[in-house]
Amino acid sequence: MSQISNNTLRQVFFLLLIILLGIILFVQLQTFIPALLGAYTLYVILRKYMFILQARYKWKKALAAALLMILSFIVILMPIFLLINMMSSKVAFAVQHSSEVLTAIKSYIRQYEVRYGFELLSAENINKLSGWAANTLPSILGATINTVTTIAVMYFILYFMLTDGRKMEAGFYDMVPLKDENVLLLRTEMNSLVYSNALGIPLIAIVQGITGLIMYLILGVKEPMFWFVITCITAMLPIVGAALAYVPIGLLFFANNEVTRGIVMLAYGFGVIGSVDNIFRFWLQKKLGDVHPLITVFGVIIGLNLFGFIGLIFGPILISMFILLIRIYTNEFANRKNPAQ
Repeated sequence: MSQISNNTLRQVFFLLLIILLGIILFVQLQTFIPALLGAYTLYVILRKYMFILQARYKWKKALAAALLMILSFIVILMPIFLLINMMSSKVAFAVQHSSEVLTAIKSYIRQYEVRYGFELLSAENINKLSGWAANTLPSILGATINTVTTIAVMYFILYFMLTDGRKMEAGFYDMVPLKDENVLLLRTEMNSLVYSNALGIPLIAIVQGITGLIMYLILGVKEPMFWFVITCITAMLPIVGAALAYVPIGLLFFANNEVTRGIVMLAYGFGVIGSVDNIFRFWLQKKLGDVHPLITVFGVIIGLNLFGFIGLIFGPILISMFILLIRIYTNEFANRKNPAQ
């Protein structure tokens, strides 16, 4: 029976030590993972412009990084803050006046209970709804504080990524124990997936939101810009998507005895807004990168559970990278040929 060499034992020991330390670091720093992923997303989008400012215009690294960070904040994050502010004010008002809102809802439902002779809203459900409303405002404020902290950490990490981008990429090549062509494939595919998801998902959501806004204005929906924002946000969610916006609007029309408007809204929503997603996504895949719809759907579900909002981007990437690593492993270690070729 052959003995295991000392060199192999040393390698196994160091691998176990690296894995152990990696697990410890991951557990202790998991709060900052969304910030790290967000910083990497912005780095992939901005790296080309960073290198142009340095190589062509001879800008200093710190100045170029500061300019790109400010521009990214204005172009990407400022509109998001404005939209969140618009929505949070309405949500906060509803929470602060939850008793009046619940009274109005209860009165409205009682009319239908008397008309049709059965109970829709029990006292137990009312108490649960009241408790939910009382706990909503603190959670919203807590989420806001966490978001601000995450963004601050994200830009802190992004600064060093931009200023030391070439060193970081060179270190990636040195540390990954794969063939050069597979390391290049891994980096290229990773950047392509980040780019396509970071731009593709919001663009599709905005297109669906604009498509919905047109009909909201035609039908005279109250506060159409608010529903436009709701449509954009829900369009990024898997499976149900923008239906979480236009279905409630249709139901509100039905509740107000505006049956024709309700039918038009639902027909337009399912027929046009839903179709825009598939048509625009097909076109976008040709421009930015080909990601299978199933990878997007299951990736978003996984990503939201693991990483929060940034999981919309990195969930599909996680599944795509898993498939890519299998391909790389086959290329790196297997010598068999594909019989389909």
